[in-house]
Amino acid sequence: MSTSNEFAQPHRSDPSGVVLITGAGRGIGAATALLAGRRGYRVCVNYRSDEAAAASVVDAVRAEGGVALAVRADVTRTAEVARLFATVDAELGPLTGLVNNAGTLERQSRLEDIDEERLNRIWAANITGPFLCAAQAVRRMSTRHGGQGGAIVNVSSAASRLGSPNEYVDYAAAKGAVDSMTRGLALEVADEGIRVNAVRPGLIHTGIHALGGEPGRVDRVAPNLPMKRGGQPEEVAEAILFLLSPASSYTTGAFLDIAGGR
Repeated sequence: MSTSNEFAQPHRSDPSGVVLITGAGRGIGAATALLAGRRGYRVCVNYRSDEAAAASVVDAVRAEGGVALAVRADVTRTAEVARLFATVDAELGPLTGLVNNAGTLERQSRLEDIDEERLNRIWAANITGPFLCAAQAVRRMSTRHGGQGGAIVNVSSAASRLGSPNEYVDYAAAKGAVDSMTRGLALEVADEGIRVNAVRPGLIHTGIHALGGEPGRVDRVAPNLPMKRGGQPEEVAEAILFLLSPASSYTTGAFLDIAGGR
């Protein structure tokens, strides 16, 4: 196969389409971007502030023969989300997959100590962002709008089931909203060629725990888990790629708990 143009896929002859992954500079998002590149997707690595981390992920995808670009955008802002998706249209082609991965938490706290400013930040990052991005994706992929269909995978959390008492009740509540959105949107667009599913990671070895003030949280809790270990970002990425792929063609409105039995 010729590799004379930027979008050549030397490692496979049937590119899987175009996937946009929000918050893909590190952790689960980065692992998903790398795996998507290996599976033949053209990948948009979205990031908000860490340009070097996003560039590193893009370089890794390209080093394995894949196609990727990094796009800075704050997915809590309507205008920036519109620009993000327009860039994907222009640079990579028609969107076929969206992974709503961007999100955040803050320092461990009891609910009684959570203030309005923190709530606004948590809601924006974990709820507003996925809603705005899903809206843009539906406008492009829905057969109702002339699209060819596609898949949306939301990255929720086991916290949505467990509540995260004494740590992140606000984050858990936000992820509960993501679960509700997943189910509602799945039903809304089921006959428009779009599948909408979610993964609910448990304790995964990523940098998000440092944001909560306990970088070693996974190791502390791991002995109490059924599998006696924390998970790796790559294990979550495998589930996400399954839900993006034709292998899950009759699956929508579903949740995969990637939590080691927790």
